[in-house]
Amino acid sequence: MRAEPTCPRCTGRLRPPNAWSSDWICAVHGAVLPRQPAKRPGPEGLAALLHDVRVPVWTPWPLPHGWLVTGFGSVGDERTGTRASAVALSGPNLVSGPADLLLIAEEPGIGLGAFHAGLPGPDPGAGFDTGPPHVKIEVCGPSATPGHTVPLWAVPGEDRAVFVGEALGNWLWAVLWPAGAGVLMAARMSLLDLREPGMEVDLPYGAPSPRLEH
Repeated sequence: MRAEPTCPRCTGRLRPPNAWSSDWICAVHGAVLPRQPAKRPGPEGLAALLHDVRVPVWTPWPLPHGWLVTGFGSVGDERTGTRASAVALSGPNLVSGPADLLLIAEEPGIGLGAFHAGLPGPDPGAGFDTGPPHVKIEVCGPSATPGHTVPLWAVPGEDRAVFVGEALGNWLWAVLWPAGAGVLMAARMSLLDLREPGMEVDLPYGAPSPRLEH
């Protein structure tokens, strides 16, 4: 049986649209866009995400040594299109042991990035970008010129490292487990928007990431 859409802010069950309302309703957060079941890592999962996506689909490129793409997530439906995307990756922690990374692009107010960051609201909150950025990354894709720099700021996370900023008019979140894996962002990472028309990137895939499920 196919898993049902859930709330992007709490993973709670949703009341689907009906004859009186076109909204998906969460008992806690009210009208939300539906978080779809995770798509498995592989070309088919990527193609499904790219089908009607309206936000960037970010991946580091080239990937850090030993890292694999481990799944895709999305928020939206056939009526709205995909308004938030998530790319999961796993690989060796630069400190020790394994690490996980979620790269999330979303329109303001969706709440998927904040949920994975462990924040209560749908967005980073006022004042998150006070002071100089903690890291800077390069982004490129259909709407970004090569070498475009995006600043990211660290936000509190108990068991994870969280960085957030704005890229191409959408929130860009990088959430890493464990917290020590945040050192990966200290390297000058480059992100590629996989919406690039005609692009043929040979992504290496690994086992599905549990980070997309909760």
